[in-house]
Amino acid sequence: MLKKEKWKLQFTMIALGQAVSMLGSHGVQFALIWWLAEKTSSPLMLGISGLVAYLPMSLLSPLAGIMADRLNRKAISIVSDMGMGITAVLYAFLLSMFDLPVWTVFVMLCVRGIGSTFQQPAIQSIIPQLVPEDQLIKTNGWMQLLNAGAFLFGPVIGASLYAIFPMSVVLLSDVVGAVFASAALAVVKIPKLERKETKTSGMLEEFKEGVQIFREDKKLLYLVTAEAFCMFFYAPLSSFYPLMTSDYFDLSAMYGSAVELAFAVGMMASSLLFSSVLKIKRKIRTSFIGLFGMGIMSAVCGLVPPVMIGWAAFALCCVGLGASGNVHTIPLTAYIQETAAPEKMGRAFSVLTLISSVTMPVGLLFSSPIAEKAGVDRWFFISGAAIVIIMTVILCLYRMKYRKRKS
Repeated sequence: MLKKEKWKLQFTMIALGQAVSMLGSHGVQFALIWWLAEKTSSPLMLGISGLVAYLPMSLLSPLAGIMADRLNRKAISIVSDMGMGITAVLYAFLLSMFDLPVWTVFVMLCVRGIGSTFQQPAIQSIIPQLVPEDQLIKTNGWMQLLNAGAFLFGPVIGASLYAIFPMSVVLLSDVVGAVFASAALAVVKIPKLERKETKTSGMLEEFKEGVQIFREDKKLLYLVTAEAFCMFFYAPLSSFYPLMTSDYFDLSAMYGSAVELAFAVGMMASSLLFSSVLKIKRKIRTSFIGLFGMGIMSAVCGLVPPVMIGWAAFALCCVGLGASGNVHTIPLTAYIQETAAPEKMGRAFSVLTLISSVTMPVGLLFSSPIAEKAGVDRWFFISGAAIVIIMTVILCLYRMKYRKRKS
């Protein structure tokens, strides 16, 4: 009983620390992107901001996964979080002293991208070291619930601070979150990971071992392949949210934060269900349903008219987008945590990070010129329709192959 309560306490400390860190990060991220949107009013510039934020993940995620499996995962997470906090302090100081050009935001976003690249696989790999296997769905639900809370309050805090204080002051909220998360993680004792004695191989070979986890599990391979194609269309949408509010609907930053709030409400509602009453047995199938939901909601977002009732419908669809994203992510994360070998888990999650980080910049390069000429609303519809088509094709291919095996 005491051991059971101990893992719950340790998990709670880590989760709350990460939630506070994400609260500061989401607030700063919203303020930075909104500042950039007001300064430029350009989908292309917002697309570039997403590109520089995700490019480090594309280049460094294989290394991040290997380091998470070779080195101390707690230390990696703390150094990454504090590195992003120190960067925010330095940028805040320079911004208060000089009239920095807009492009300097890209440098800030790039450094934050590097920190996130190393932190994500480390934290995701720590959780199954603490949590019993039969509790992974619930604990991932709680993690996503706290993340949704950060999505909910972060943009509201960011918009409020942005309306009152200069950008240099807003950035300091990121530092507070980083210090809190690092302190919480530092006091938690992570069980020692038992690594199998193997011959040291090169980075490429070790990364291939992570890829092999997906190749050996055909259901997981089809799901991750579907995710990769879908994210090419879906990932750029996060960079275009501010322009849907500011340009398409011609509304202020507070309406933009309300859209983020709506997205977070959807995340929180679905996370709460996963962490409490929902018991998911078919995790892969549930994750597929989440991708379908993301496509349908995105397409509807692109069809609403640029009037106030249209904005209300857009916000409602954002609730659905937030919920659908969790329906996809929570079962997928739990499935990998259950099935992947502990000493290879960092590499497995780094493969997922690599997928999202590659599809985001490539998708932005493709989508930004289209959104610039046709409008961001058109891209929402195109992306949603494309996701539904992709999911239909991949599921048909999977069923055909599955039937051939049974016959």
